[in-house]
Amino acid sequence: MPESNNSEIVNYTLANGLQVILKPVHTAPVVSNWIWYRVGGRNEHPGKTGISHWVEHMMFKGTPTFPKGNIMLEVNRNGGVLNGFTGQDYTAYFETLPADRLDLGLRIESDRMANSVIDPDEVTSERTVIISEREGSENNPEWALYEEVSAAAYRVHPYGHMVIGWKEDLHNITRDDLYQHYQTYYGPHNAVLIIVGDISVAQVQARIDELFGSIPTGPPPPPVLAKEPPQQSERRVLMRQPGTTAYFHAIYHTCAGNHPDSFPLIMLESILSGASLGGTPTHRSARLYRALVETEIAAQANASYRPSIDPGAIHFSGTIRHGRTLAEFESTLNAEIDRICQEPVTEEELAKVRKQVKAQFAYTVERVSSQAYWLGWQEMLGDWHYFDTFVDNLSAVTAADVQRVAQTYLKPVNRTTGWFEPTPEA
Repeated sequence: MPESNNSEIVNYTLANGLQVILKPVHTAPVVSNWIWYRVGGRNEHPGKTGISHWVEHMMFKGTPTFPKGNIMLEVNRNGGVLNGFTGQDYTAYFETLPADRLDLGLRIESDRMANSVIDPDEVTSERTVIISEREGSENNPEWALYEEVSAAAYRVHPYGHMVIGWKEDLHNITRDDLYQHYQTYYGPHNAVLIIVGDISVAQVQARIDELFGSIPTGPPPPPVLAKEPPQQSERRVLMRQPGTTAYFHAIYHTCAGNHPDSFPLIMLESILSGASLGGTPTHRSARLYRALVETEIAAQANASYRPSIDPGAIHFSGTIRHGRTLAEFESTLNAEIDRICQEPVTEEELAKVRKQVKAQFAYTVERVSSQAYWLGWQEMLGDWHYFDTFVDNLSAVTAADVQRVAQTYLKPVNRTTGWFEPTPEA
């Protein structure tokens, strides 16, 4: 029987393993249709990095029913938008359409779940596109530093490689590799269908049964067994390449996203760098902005924590102003980290951040597409029910909680630090 935690959200699972989450929202005649697959960078192995991102691209390349180019054409023709993306923990596709055109989105997703062609000629063409995309990122010093620091921070877990994959692997992955990955991970047994908008639950359920119910269950995806061992000493990366600007990046290992510490870590990030739930940026009132940007040591300085399935990380980054040094930036950043470890944040500061977080979340989930995204993201981390309690869980974080997680994770022994020092053009 379908589960409903209230009168709004319905959650159930088909016989083939497809999980379905439906949330009627009748404020506008719009519907957002998402399919989430439990596959991303964390499911990849050396020699096959980037394969999930590549399969994501190939699932836009057509089926016998929707030949190449027709998916985007049909959605646009029917007044909708669509996209797809791959992260470390998941792959997602969505169509946001007028409510009376939902059936198009359902037909697209059920069809490419079962019938994606992955044509050999398209594989060859897309190889060039993805390698070009990677080479473009390599020319960005911030991206290149992030990749080097991530690779140094993670010696065992796949989080240490970028979602796009290493170039050597992109040259070697075959069409058969891609098709096997598709058959293993992109079936109903490994997917969550989420629909939010102006829907009749009974009608949509019937149509989901028709379109998805007969798709066969695939093989059980292999579990992710890699576990990053505790870091025993600080690690450092120094990049020297032609450029004009210096960049800083540091990574501290943290907990898994379903750990209770994830909520204090989000508040810690918000105090240091400003609430970042998708609303209006609030960084000007945050500690790192005041310490590093207002003092003109840096053009920008940020902390970033995003919960993940396996133990993840909190990141610190900065762009150094001309005439200032990476050493100045690091020293000032470390002083701010020491301060938040040693001195509890004030209730006034915490109250301000709570208000920012609450306002940003409310603004972010006004759109049905954002509600579907947040439900899916929470389910990928372990439980969509957190959607309803997310702000309450953040509001319950105390100053002592923030100090505790800072002391627990922001230790030098747990840190990998990277400097990008520009050198003159050759």
